[in-house]
Amino acid sequence: MTTGNIVSRSAKDRPPVNLRLAALLPLLLLSACRTSGDLVEDQRGVYAVRNACPVAGIPAATGDITLFGPAGPADSRSIDVTASISEVQATCLDSGTELVSTATFLVLGLRTDATQARQVVLPYFDVALQGGQTVVAKQVGQIVLDFPAGSLRASARVRATVRVSRAAATLPENVRRELTRERKPGGADAAVDPLSDPAIRSAVALATFEHLIGFQLSEDQLRYNATR
Repeated sequence: MTTGNIVSRSAKDRPPVNLRLAALLPLLLLSACRTSGDLVEDQRGVYAVRNACPVAGIPAATGDITLFGPAGPADSRSIDVTASISEVQATCLDSGTELVSTATFLVLGLRTDATQARQVVLPYFDVALQGGQTVVAKQVGQIVLDFPAGSLRASARVRATVRVSRAAATLPENVRRELTRERKPGGADAAVDPLSDPAIRSAVALATFEHLIGFQLSEDQLRYNATR
């Protein structure tokens, strides 16, 4: 098992991928017994429950990696090892000042030559993303796949942790009031999405964090994933 703690990095260390923030909905902060993403209906309407904890996921085109043999072109004819990330699950601990997100995931590897036992080391990134575009912390770790002699497959369970400020992940009170304000049917603002206000939308984005995991790919590997 590989374990990592997030460390802050500069912008030049960000993974070369396009990271996206999920679409934002009108939000209502309810009790901790609710689950993020639940829809709740009451006399004021239907709301999405917002959880301050980072949302775990895999950025597009970074969940797979392909290694090629030394001879021949970098195409399907010379594939040496492939691996993929799956079963990403995260737990979140609220320490009061920090939100600690611990994600576990499964890495499955497949090789083309099972003659001898072999160890393959693959790099992965683990980032905290704020507002869908700002990497506030990043670590690059290693995944070790041990292929037994005669086996084409290997797997590893990996765990990674990020910490984000509880204050940064909390909506300002004025934004919270605007999002949860009762709107009467037929009122002038009843059908107006509060997120149409750029200030509200920006505040919600800044308070939204993601815990993203993927393979640390070279430009050629990213290009291969995008075009295969």
